Amino acid sequence: MKTTDKIIQLLKLHGPLTAKTLAEELALTTMGVRQHLQALEDAGDVDIEDRVEGRGRPTRYWGLTEQSRTHFADRHSELSLQLIDSVKMIFGDQGLDKLIEHREQTALQQYRSAMQGMTDIASRLTKLVELRTLEGYMATQEQADGVFWLLENHCPICSAATKCQNFCRSELQQFQQLFADIATVSREEHIIDGARRCAYRIASLS
Repeated sequence: MKTTDKIIQLLKLHGPLTAKTLAEELALTTMGVRQHLQALEDAGDVDIEDRVEGRGRPTRYWGLTEQSRTHFADRHSELSLQLIDSVKMIFGDQGLDKLIEHREQTALQQYRSAMQGMTDIASRLTKLVELRTLEGYMATQEQADGVFWLLENHCPICSAATKCQNFCRSELQQFQQLFADIATVSREEHIIDGARRCAYRIASLS
């Protein structure tokens, strides 16, 4: 994988980063990383943000632009949009809702089968992160102050979800059902609303 591709992957996973942080992650010099970042900026894939952090000069962060989405799989977005239009035209909104519900239930069965025997949040979340990553969501997890987080750094069905947000509603309901007996699940960040990622807060019922 080229260095520029690695930089794009890191920025997708972690959000805006400094050249120094990227250099440490990639075991390169800061100067070398800046050259790659400049090339990415010239190509329109990254932009810069200067943040004031205490005294002294602002710290420069590099983040991905909308254009950078072309580097990640979109699962045949054009075909998806055409299919959505066709379903709505032939079967109406109710027919589309039934299609989404069927997709939701099929995925839910697959997730539950993979999580069989897992009774705690941590193990279920680890398995869910693994499954969602395989589906192209670049999923990661975090835990802070007793709360778990499912973080999805890419949406491979973004075009379809933007056109019909019932796909997003359906996915939230899937997660809520997967953890219903042990935790509540809420979406705190949403790519469709302009966030860098989708973030789901998973809090224990006990």
